[in-house]
Amino acid sequence: MANIKSAKKRIKVIEKRTAINRRRKSEIKTYIRKFNEALESGNIEEAKSLLRLVEKKLYRAAAKGTIHKNAASRKVSRLARRLNEAV
Repeated sequence: MANIKSAKKRIKVIEKRTAINRRRKSEIKTYIRKFNEALESGNIEEAKSLLRLVEKKLYRAAAKGTIHKNAASRKVSRLARRLNEAV
């Protein structure tokens, strides 16, 4: 455990940020799973709307530093490719 006041504060801040990042990543994974389910069931329109939503969430997470910018782009690219192959 930290003894210095600023170090104690950093620990609190890190815990908050970790919780926020975990929530963001979990939300993204949920939407990706829904996208995959829509694609497998053949619901193309729902998959298209979910892709737009996932893309927005991924780029937002990248802007906030939760995930790397290139990782977000890679995931969006792969999802878009899967959608285009299904169509």
